[in-house]
Formats: sequence, C-alpha cells, structure tokens
Amino acid sequence: MQNYNFSNDFSRNIDAMIYTCGYENCSPGHSYGPIMRNGYLIHYILKGSGVYKARGQIFRLKEGDAFLICPGELIYYEADSKTPWSYAWIGMQGIKVKGYLERTIFPKELVLHYGRDEQLRLCHEKMSKADQFPQNKDLIMNSILYEYLFLLASKFPGDGHSSQEKKSDYVEEALNYIESRYCDPITIQDIADHLNINRSYLHRLFKSVTGLSIQSYLLDYRIRQACILLTTTDLSIRVIAHSVSYADPLYFSRLFHQKKGLSPSEYRFEFSQI
Repeated sequence: MQNYNFSNDFSRNIDAMIYTCGYENCSPGHSYGPIMRNGYLIHYILKGSGVYKARGQIFRLKEGDAFLICPGELIYYEADSKTPWSYAWIGMQGIKVKGYLERTIFPKELVLHYGRDEQLRLCHEKMSKADQFPQNKDLIMNSILYEYLFLLASKFPGDGHSSQEKKSDYVEEALNYIESRYCDPITIQDIADHLNINRSYLHRLFKSVTGLSIQSYLLDYRIRQACILLTTTDLSIRVIAHSVSYADPLYFSRLFHQKKGLSPSEYRFEFSQI
C-alpha cells in the first residue's frame, strides 16, 4: 500500500463525512504534535509500534491497535525508534459524528484493539481507491464512512447501546473459549482477540454478567477440572498441574490449597472415587 491522503469539502455533507484519510509508513522516531485537531481521527496500526499521549495518559501501542483523537484535545504521538509503525487513518466531521461514535466505546476509551480485522482493514483499502471514481468520490467515501461506523458499533458497542442479548452472547463465547482452552496458558487478551472486542470492555462485560472477573472464573474452572482429575484418575500431581496449564506443580498446589483448603494430595485422599 502506498502513502495517500484525501481531503473532502465539509459543506457537502454536514451530518457526517470523511474530511481526511490516508496511510503513512513512518520513519523511526517520527512524531506529530503536541497539537489539537478539529475533527475526530482514528489511526489503525497496521504494523510496528509507537506511543500515543492524550488526556494525561501514555499508551504504548502496536500492530492491531487503534487510537482516537478527539477535537480540541491536545495530543502527541511518536513512532518507535526500532519498530516504527505504519498506520491508516480516517478523519470524520459532522454534527452527528459524536453521537455515532458514542454508540461505540469511543470516545470514552481512546484506544481499541482491532486485531487483524479484515472488514475494518478493507474499509481503509477502499478509501485509498476512491480516486478511481472522481465523479462519485463523495458518495463512495460517505458509504465507506457509514460502513466503518457500523462495524465499530457492532464490534465495540458502548454500554448505553449494546443489547443485553449481545452482551450475553459475548460472555457465552468467552465461557466456551475458556472451557475449551483452559489447559493452555491463555490470557484475557487472548480471549478478547478471539471475540474481536476490546480487552477492557470484555473485562467489564464479563464481570457485570457473571459477577466474577475473568481471572477468577478461569482459576475456579481450572481448579474444578483439577478436582475431577484428582478424584477420578491416578495421575500424578505434576501431570494434573500441567493438564490445567500450570507448569510449576508447587505453584499449582498453593493455588489449590487457597481455593479448597486442602492440598491436592489431601483432597484426593478425602474424595477419591477410585
């Protein structure tokens, strides 16, 4: 993909429009700001890494992350000196843009993890090809914008606009993922990537539905599976620890004792079914 830049005439669509978009392959340490912008801009990191500073916070970002710039807010961003980022950006203006973005977890959250989202990536690619249709470029760009906003609202819904059913679906998928992968050293980010939603949003959502954090649920589930193995098999404690993702059997035994009040050996002696 080659560097490109596009600008649009705001007077032609006051509701919502793309006023700028582009792609940049940054040199090491390339920076922008401190500066304030007059529209909403989303930068989607396609490769590499860098730093984004806004609202008194510092975000260290990498491939698959996206960050939002809000109008009138002082921001600064800089490509990493060793692995400089390449990113695509889209700038939006219009009297309805803020409302549309509020259907997502933007602008409350300034950073999202898109992952390798082909639909969002394709939107950026289509923007770069709009010059092939000069007479209808404004129509093409506006259609892409609404598609982009729809994808954001669907994949990263804001709390005020996501249905309870959608929340339950995400939690159900997270539970299924945990139950099928608990034997691997999975993280919250792994689960969020699998669902293609933001890690922080997943954490809040899971706790609101289940009453437990993901870490607590995952630990409880692993201990339950270990209890089954302890009482129905003669596998060693080391093998059982490995079977529920713990490489260190001593660490596993400490966690088990904290949860059950007994060591794995004591639990087996007390409740064995064989």
